[in-house]
Amino acid sequence: MAINNATVVLVHGAWADGSSWAKVIMALAESGVEAVAAPLPLTSFQDDVAALDRALERVEGPVVLAGHAYAGGVIGATRNEKVKALVYVAALAPDEGETVADVFYRGIPHPQAPKLAPDAHGLIYLPQAAFAAAFAQNASKEELTVLAAVQRPISPACITVRMERPLWKDRPSWFLVAEQDRMIVAENHHFIAERMKARIRSHPVDHTPLVTAPSTVVDIIREAIREASTG
Repeated sequence: MAINNATVVLVHGAWADGSSWAKVIMALAESGVEAVAAPLPLTSFQDDVAALDRALERVEGPVVLAGHAYAGGVIGATRNEKVKALVYVAALAPDEGETVADVFYRGIPHPQAPKLAPDAHGLIYLPQAAFAAAFAQNASKEELTVLAAVQRPISPACITVRMERPLWKDRPSWFLVAEQDRMIVAENHHFIAERMKARIRSHPVDHTPLVTAPSTVVDIIREAIREASTG
């Protein structure tokens, strides 16, 4: 049975918040699909998974769960039975025994990828210039202003925890490969998506297509809603 009555739960990545999904939320709403943006504290991997689980508890019925970037690790760590399909948007998907950092730092980084390091409080901020250079190089000036203003730092404790069996091994998954990604190079996208045996949808978009090319994200989420089964 198609999960046409699914709620879409959207999970933001590092240096972002739920507002990064605004265009996707509005497009889904226009077609009658309810969406919820799960807020992550970005304080530790366990804290983020717990926050996602709390958001899922509040949703009734089947769920299509979508994660951007770092949140790919988080959506793979939930065990909530409501989740019927997973959508990875330029996301990281560590396998069992791997950390988010293992897959993020795999291979050679893009020349314009920012240098990242914790500050005096042990938190990692994205340098201001990196929003236009690598995080969302296809964004408008207005979009970049908002992205930089609302950025939330991430703790190293989010990316250094070894994954247990990821949910993508037990649920159908879709993967949006961002061919112009400068934060996570496209080669890494392909490696991750192929290893997952995900349904791969490749587009010439940057690291944050939920802002700069939302229709590509919405199309994949709608495909997941149509094709995933309630099991």
